[in-house]
Amino acid sequence: MTAEGKSGVRRWLVDISSWRPSSAQFDAAAALLPPHERPAISRFVKEDDRKRALVSRLLQYSLVHHLLHIPFHQINICRTAEGKPYLKNNCSDFPNFNFSTSHQGDYVGIASEQLYLVGLDIVSVSEPHGETATEFVSNFSSYLTDHEWNCIVGAGTPRDVLTEFYRYWCLKEAFVKAVGAGIGFGLRRLEFHHEDWTNISICIDGEVSKKWRFWLFKLDETHLASIAKGHPEDGINSFKKTLSNVIIAEKQLSSALYSPEEAFTLRTVEQLTQSS
Repeated sequence: MTAEGKSGVRRWLVDISSWRPSSAQFDAAAALLPPHERPAISRFVKEDDRKRALVSRLLQYSLVHHLLHIPFHQINICRTAEGKPYLKNNCSDFPNFNFSTSHQGDYVGIASEQLYLVGLDIVSVSEPHGETATEFVSNFSSYLTDHEWNCIVGAGTPRDVLTEFYRYWCLKEAFVKAVGAGIGFGLRRLEFHHEDWTNISICIDGEVSKKWRFWLFKLDETHLASIAKGHPEDGINSFKKTLSNVIIAEKQLSSALYSPEEAFTLRTVEQLTQSS
């Protein structure tokens, strides 16, 4: 089953660097969203930040409309106490439908699943200002295990060190988003292992977990994305309450977890707004 088949699985990506709306075009796109969503967009001062916030919400509403044929104005997206967005509308076709959004640099993306939890994180591998790559990475050492730290600082050139750090960081963020945890989640509880960044596995609190799979994507020379996919029983309580089917047959879970991961589908803002 592919991500664009008859399922609740999607991977969409928008390159906002190619979208240069006039003020009127921007306001028209924002007007497609429910009024309560708009302050989260207008609060940003910088134009690029407003664009990312708007496109992130357009992706959510467009995806739900695309899958469930619900008009934008009838879509009810709420957030848990930790800030995890979820669809409150009835979704009987995909009882565990959930999604994750991310944006950084030029890209805004969304990933959805119908059975497993899904987390998406996008990072822009940017050079630090006023400090070396190792000095920059050392600011985050408390979130990294000894194994991860040694892999990062031993990666090679300063650019290699930065890229290696962002790979680990991206994976940790994707897991936290998938389970619906907030900013207080201890990232050092997670340790990742891999074979040249394939067959990525996770240890949680020192224990290897077979209930999760991870993928890394190189979007371009300066952007990476990660996908985390895992068992719904690992979601935090406030998020699990939004799912209809936390207990799933092992055979069904295994089939879904080990299905091939799909590449992202590039979308334009025009496509998102036309679907409303």
